Amino acid sequence: ANYVEQSLKQAGNEIPTLQSIRDFLVSEKPSNFDDCIIWARNQFEKEYNNAIQQLLYNFPKDSTTASGAPFWSGPKRAPDPLKFDANNPTHFSFVKATANLHAFNYGIQKDKAMPEARYLEVMANMVIPEFSPNPTVKIQADENEPDPNAQNGASSFNDNDELQKLVSSLPHPDPSVKLQPVEFEKDDDTNHHIDFITAASNLRAQNYAIAEADRHKTKFIAGKIIPAIATTTALVTGLVVLELYKIIDGKDDIEQYKNGFVNLALPFFGFSEPIASPKGEYLGSNGKVTIDKLWDRFEVEDVTLREFIEDFKKQGLDIMMLSSGVSLLYASFYPPSKLKDRMGLKLSKLVETISRKAIPEHQQNVIFEMTVEDQTEEDVEVPYVMLKLHK
Repeated sequence: ANYVEQSLKQAGNEIPTLQSIRDFLVSEKPSNFDDCIIWARNQFEKEYNNAIQQLLYNFPKDSTTASGAPFWSGPKRAPDPLKFDANNPTHFSFVKATANLHAFNYGIQKDKAMPEARYLEVMANMVIPEFSPNPTVKIQADENEPDPNAQNGASSFNDNDELQKLVSSLPHPDPSVKLQPVEFEKDDDTNHHIDFITAASNLRAQNYAIAEADRHKTKFIAGKIIPAIATTTALVTGLVVLELYKIIDGKDDIEQYKNGFVNLALPFFGFSEPIASPKGEYLGSNGKVTIDKLWDRFEVEDVTLREFIEDFKKQGLDIMMLSSGVSLLYASFYPPSKLKDRMGLKLSKLVETISRKAIPEHQQNVIFEMTVEDQTEEDVEVPYVMLKLHK
């Protein structure tokens, strides 16, 4: 119960986290090794066929960018979905290794002498549904562009119904149910670890017509990753701490700080001066006020709308419009009859009233955006406002 409570506080990640828990404990929980084989076969379909079909639906092989250039060009190689073939050694190896790792997670024992024919028999009795691409799915075309699936934290309470449905679908904590993670070990040829990595990587290579690697080469590459992660992490941590010392020392000259660029494989170590975050300013009641457009924000308590407007007026800012998510809460052009009932409402109650949705119990704050004029009676850009909810 405490874990679910903590998960609900992960802004933007609550739904996928709870969906994953539900899948592991309810909808995809295996009761025997045959179920593990079925799950593994479905994973093949999901990762190497369906996902690729969806990608090609969103970005067909002849699609172009906004500038008219071919989308699939340069480093972007158009993939092809894989059709499962039980007689293909790589396909079969993936199912076998995945099923054994899944069984390990749940502590399910299998007959060590289980013949390969048993895997084939279970898969032959499966009915794999025909995949149809989902037209509502959005895929990020470029890592430099905003994620089209990213949720706006200000409107997270819109997902409250789905969250509550997910929470109610979870079973009560049962001490007898224990999942055990797979700790990677490359030198045990009976644990299916290298077999899984070899099959999974080669299947992805088949999707993109890339040369495959044999088990020996895969084992060599995988064996180098862990020490590489450790050394890189140690180096990055050291560089971060060096910058932290500068903050503790009170250095306020940005030229004293450094961005680090490191590639241990070359090796290459480069440093540059960071760019200052953009600044803005407005004319407040006590003169010019400089704001940091990246880091600054206004934090307020749960006051009434009238108190909120008056407080900013004292700072020299006249609020023209105030919104939260898609809900317009206040506008200076609204008639007095429309504002009469709103002015006395606390901000949290105002959001719930206008959006017609309750703020979820786990939500710790609400974000507001506002359009304002300063003492020059000109529109000025100001930071967002965060209402802190004390629950």
